[in-house]
Amino acid sequence: MSKATRSVLLPRRLANLLNTVGEQIRAARLRRNLPIALIAERAQCSHVTVGKIEKGDPTVSMGAYLRVLYALQLADDIGKIAQDDPLGREQQDLELRKRASR
Repeated sequence: MSKATRSVLLPRRLANLLNTVGEQIRAARLRRNLPIALIAERAQCSHVTVGKIEKGDPTVSMGAYLRVLYALQLADDIGKIAQDDPLGREQQDLELRKRASR
């Protein structure tokens, strides 16, 4: 298996999530009645890239996803990623308790 092939393989759960994100981006574009060409122009990328994003292609850069979200006026949504981190907060609290008991 080549390095390029490995780079597009994702665990099924992640691939499904990426497909869902792509579908949501496509739905947002269609709700706004905007053609791919206009989003591509606003996002400063090709219409092929926008199409790949809408299909959840894992080879597209995060920056391209962000530019498309910005073109759709949804860039603030990216701030919600990892916003709620119960596992991390629990680990942090445990560490604080360890320090306090010393």
